[in-house]
Amino acid sequence: MDMLWSGWGDPAKAAPLPEEVTGLLRDLLGVRPAAAPAKDLAAVAPGPSRLTGAARAALGAAVGEEHVRDDDESRVRHTRGKSTPDLLRIRTGEVADAPDAVVLPAGHDEVLAVLAACTAHRVAVVPFGGGTSVVGGLAPQGHDAFVALDLRRMNRLVALDEVSRTATLEPGLRGPEVEALLAERGYTLGHFPQSFEWATVGGFAAARSSGQASAGFGRFDDMVTALQVATPRGTLDLGRAPRSAAGPDLRQLVLGSEGAFGVITSVTVRMHPTAETKVYEGWRFGSFAQGQAALRALAQDGPLPTVLRLSDETETMIGLAKPDAIGGGLSSDAGCLAIVGYEGAPEEVAHRRARVGAALGEAGGEPLGEEPGTGWAHGRYNAPYLRDALLDTGAFAETLETAAFWSDIPALYEAVRTALTRSLTEAGTPPLVMCHVSHVYPAGASLYFTVVSAQGEDPVAHWAPAKRAANDAILAAGGTISHHHGVGTDHRDWYAREIGPLGVEVLHAVKDRLDPAGILNPGILLPPLPAL
Repeated sequence: MDMLWSGWGDPAKAAPLPEEVTGLLRDLLGVRPAAAPAKDLAAVAPGPSRLTGAARAALGAAVGEEHVRDDDESRVRHTRGKSTPDLLRIRTGEVADAPDAVVLPAGHDEVLAVLAACTAHRVAVVPFGGGTSVVGGLAPQGHDAFVALDLRRMNRLVALDEVSRTATLEPGLRGPEVEALLAERGYTLGHFPQSFEWATVGGFAAARSSGQASAGFGRFDDMVTALQVATPRGTLDLGRAPRSAAGPDLRQLVLGSEGAFGVITSVTVRMHPTAETKVYEGWRFGSFAQGQAALRALAQDGPLPTVLRLSDETETMIGLAKPDAIGGGLSSDAGCLAIVGYEGAPEEVAHRRARVGAALGEAGGEPLGEEPGTGWAHGRYNAPYLRDALLDTGAFAETLETAAFWSDIPALYEAVRTALTRSLTEAGTPPLVMCHVSHVYPAGASLYFTVVSAQGEDPVAHWAPAKRAANDAILAAGGTISHHHGVGTDHRDWYAREIGPLGVEVLHAVKDRLDPAGILNPGILLPPLPAL
């Protein structure tokens, strides 16, 4: 099944907001009904393909003519990603930046052949997995014709090593497909980002994805032991041991490279035995600061549960931790809700739950039982559908995230909230800004912000200065421009500031060596070098 072209996920799962929530948005934020989005995909036309006949023939020779698609529907479905500006634009039928064709290779050698053909004909290539980018990662810049390289046909479990507990996966496998394949042998990957149902293995690696169970299983880049990468210059086979002192680790150069250096064609990852028991529960803290202190203690001194997240007062009050019950927060004095989850053998889960519970209680936490945790687990993939429903009512809803050292978290939290509130209020659309800690480490944590406001006259234009203000605030407060969404085009200029001019030059040198014609996702990740 393809994802909804003008929204998120499975159209059958979309549901309108309850009237009481719509009324709350109207009264609190001044939200008014939006123009009806385009519903008929057949009426959305991206314009003629810019591929030359010779380029089109070369692509057909590389993958087979039936696997090169240049019909309007295929091109529209591969236009941009799933950020709120992406959706608002496509809902108005704005698809001028659609790919000129969609190419579906079946394996590594066919990817190499596509890259060779595109290099020869100066056609840009955008690797496409689940299409879930929310940072402009599928919108190349500075090119003429470009193709979307859809990797869905590369969807095999290549190898499973039960002795080493690793699995080699092709990049087009979606999250549920990976779990189903591993479950047949009694294993799990343990990677469950919010995009889990639609995102792919290749995308997880290319964007340094982080799943909701990262406290227990780690980030996706922690799981990777080996990679195969197709580049215009040839093949990179990286990783022949779990760790190595043989020079810099080139795996880390590919992880997070967002298709700018090459196309990931296989990933070898650590796997874990399937959990016999899963328990999720809720805890209440009197303030966000108190809850952060409790999470920091667990991250630094242990024990760590499998899932650990903390909503601030506003997110708790609104009930965003349970998207299926939005607007039904605990109460206006609910404090801050923490979700704590445990997975594993029954006796191990019971032991760890008791130790974590004792630590949270000592830190001032109040146990709320399993209902809040079970509710979160039940609805944890539904937030993007909620975003679609908000857009339908005339609300603007978007997310952004960052990370910092624990000592910088309080100032970072205030700086981003202030920047968003000030910018959107000055634009005449005062927002509701919510936040949660979604991933923790001994040295720091991530902050994930959700912003809701009225759309205004031009919602894409009204969001742009707010996003810039938030990005500026993140860097000024010591945060990284992205913890797990990636760089794309939305964060590119701030990423350049984060790594500095010399860092930008180093990455350009890598790209020039691997992709001398500059066909791979141009304009993504790397800003242009300043003129000499």
